[in-house]
Amino acid sequence: MTEPHILCTDLVRIFTADGVEVQALQGLNLRVDPGEMVAVVGASGSGKSTLLTILSGLDTATAGVARVAGHDLLTMGSRERVAYQRRTVGFVWQQTSRNLLPYLTAGENLALAMNVARTHRGADRARRVDELLELTGVGEARDRRPAELSGGQQQRVAIAVALANAPLVLLADEPTGELDEATSAAVLEAMRGVNEELGVTTLIVTHDATVSDHVRRTVQIRDGRTSTEVLRSTRLDEHGAEEHVAEEFAVLDRVGRLQLPHEFVQNLQLRDRVRLALESDHVGVWPGHDGAADGVAPAASDDTAASDDTDDGTAPDPGTEEER
Repeated sequence: MTEPHILCTDLVRIFTADGVEVQALQGLNLRVDPGEMVAVVGASGSGKSTLLTILSGLDTATAGVARVAGHDLLTMGSRERVAYQRRTVGFVWQQTSRNLLPYLTAGENLALAMNVARTHRGADRARRVDELLELTGVGEARDRRPAELSGGQQQRVAIAVALANAPLVLLADEPTGELDEATSAAVLEAMRGVNEELGVTTLIVTHDATVSDHVRRTVQIRDGRTSTEVLRSTRLDEHGAEEHVAEEFAVLDRVGRLQLPHEFVQNLQLRDRVRLALESDHVGVWPGHDGAADGVAPAASDDTAASDDTDDGTAPDPGTEEER
């Protein structure tokens, strides 16, 4: 099996302030294979930005495993960390002011990144600058400074800068957070084009709902853990027309824990504890406060079994009712 480019296992990050501990990540698990383009979504405070700062080498996890392209981020020394940030990962910030130096042109920003890492010298460097700017759709911006570019152009130049030294992994923190919907779509499309053309593994942290139109896999983080994943694919219907299919799954960790979708918990008023029943091909989940004896799952009628079953620890297909 191919080693993943990003692997997090039981990842924990605890911050301490004024004697109070805050667990930003609480045993997060994530795997991203080479060449994948994945979006990580979640509410403010869910831990998604903390995850990205760890993967970028800007922060260190408290416990667990975090590996990127063969680098162990928890044991990495300072010299390896510098080389890792220069050549293994590229990073795009939400704020354009953090991505580009305002007194340099777009081409000079790319050339500076190569100069710092000592890659692509002379004519090869100039060719690399032109290739990346053309790939991200801003070839005409080569000789312009950031203030002379639109927000979308600035972010596409920032993507080119992040790719200057041919990293294996591209990380982006809310790359469309300061852009309007149309411009956001153009930036996400540029990132997808880069992913397909160069094969660079891409992880985007965002709250942008339109990201689902540009990636095949979306991972949701809730309370510092990965909770659900949505996988998208295309298939042909009975008439031969192409249709897009999205399937939602709950994430099951190594010890069998999963998070039920928030709407399931609310709709069924689940709290404190629930009843479980193992069937031949699924696990049934019932509220534990409906008056039935503890540890005894209510008998399911044929109709209930047909419409209310939770498939083997995974979240249901959005169009199917599942057993609670």
